[in-house]
Amino acid sequence: MNKFTAPEHWHADLFNQAPFEHLEELFALSHHSDWPSFTWLNEQKDSTQSRDIVFTPNSELESETLYYEEIIAHTHRIPTRENNWHDFFGALIWCLFPQTKSLLNRLHMQEIAEHGLKQRSKKRNALTLFDECGVVLAIPDLSWQSALRAHQWQEIFYEYGAMWHHNLLPFTFGHANYEMLTKPFIGLTGKVVCVEVDEAFYHLPLQLQYRHLDQKLVNMIEHQGLLDNNQQMSPLPLLGIPQWYQGQQDLAFYSDTDYFRPKRQPIKKKDTQ
Repeated sequence: MNKFTAPEHWHADLFNQAPFEHLEELFALSHHSDWPSFTWLNEQKDSTQSRDIVFTPNSELESETLYYEEIIAHTHRIPTRENNWHDFFGALIWCLFPQTKSLLNRLHMQEIAEHGLKQRSKKRNALTLFDECGVVLAIPDLSWQSALRAHQWQEIFYEYGAMWHHNLLPFTFGHANYEMLTKPFIGLTGKVVCVEVDEAFYHLPLQLQYRHLDQKLVNMIEHQGLLDNNQQMSPLPLLGIPQWYQGQQDLAFYSDTDYFRPKRQPIKKKDTQ
């Protein structure tokens, strides 16, 4: 597989595609003819939810000797590369999940204080994986989580396809997911975390749904050990989500076990007696 390369230039028409529907509804990105300015980006922050963070061009931080997470923790500035999809989407995730992003930064700093910069703990690896590739799936009951962990892809995506975007609501957290969805490819996979929600959640405006999930994630990470390691995240083939693939999502598509991989069975130990 060739190394992924995001589009070089701004493409406003991207935001008319299904995976970017939330960003379009909340930020009207298709109305921009070029990369949004840092002034615009900083105006998108929810002041009631976010601490005093500032998205700052990398060019202004060239002399900074602190590590990325340390810059955020000590200066509240978010190093952001200009005209860069990865960092642009990262900034939008800060706007949508400010409490969770702040918590991840704080936990990174705790892990760095304990283990140093060079040694990455299981927890820090999990924090990074979720930050880059996480998908939050709002579900009506936890049986869906069990089905996802069992890789019951045909059942989840095909047989119950009509439930997606109604009862099964995907919210992209990982900014690397968004970046790769600019040029989607078979094999593109995120890491899903399921959040059980009640009926009232489905009737909330989208902005309030994000706020609710932001609060739930903070509780799950702080008090339920969600990101203590990678064990509570499971793979989610992103192009399996109904409407997220521009090709035909028929039974043959979901039968491709190179992409929709079956659950790996544990290796049985040989009887030595």
